[in-house]
Amino acid sequence: MALKRLYDAVLIDLDGTMVDTAPDIAAAANRMLKEFDAAPLPFDTVTGFIGNGVRNLVRRSLHATGLDARLDLEHAHAVFERHYAQTNGKLGRVFPGVASGLHALRQHGYRCACVTNKPGGLAAALLENSGLAAFLDVLVAGDTLASMKPSPEPLWHACRLLGAEPARGVLVGDSPVDVAAARAAGLPVVIASYGYAHGEAGALQSDALIDSFDELPALLARMVPAAQQIDVDASVK
Repeated sequence: MALKRLYDAVLIDLDGTMVDTAPDIAAAANRMLKEFDAAPLPFDTVTGFIGNGVRNLVRRSLHATGLDARLDLEHAHAVFERHYAQTNGKLGRVFPGVASGLHALRQHGYRCACVTNKPGGLAAALLENSGLAAFLDVLVAGDTLASMKPSPEPLWHACRLLGAEPARGVLVGDSPVDVAAARAAGLPVVIASYGYAHGEAGALQSDALIDSFDELPALLARMVPAAQQIDVDASVK
């Protein structure tokens, strides 16, 4: 029996959606702070800074420790990235169900892109080392364009690269930034409840929630309005 499908392109956030990167990021942030003779920040505090780009995370880390009054953001940003290049992919883990969920999406004919605010070099290395790159057709990173999420531009760009109309795309993420980007781009958004929304995933006004990434293929099939269903080639298994 052919799967019914409304969407062609699945755009997927990285941090907090596919990979639990918080341990890597917190370690790098606190190594940066140690280099500046500041006390480390609690893990949950740093996790709360994730999702709006590395520069914003560094800025908030400096502000939280009072370093912003005496340190140049550009210098601190460079120090953080030096430390993060060492911790990237070392302490975190791929969330359960992500690899199997991505495999199922590909088997059903979806084209998949990672759309992240993480810098391209760090994102590409993480995806390659985690084995997730093999499931993804496109990477749109925080430095791919002049703007990043919550701008709609990265989502539209990913759709163009995948050869899909935005109306045939859906975003999967875990944060208010993802919801705002999807709304601006005119895409539906699915939120991963296990991500970095800190128990507030249900309040993000998404179109749907998943508790595990491998729920996504079945969810997308259920999201298809009956009047708009299309047949996927029955040969896709």
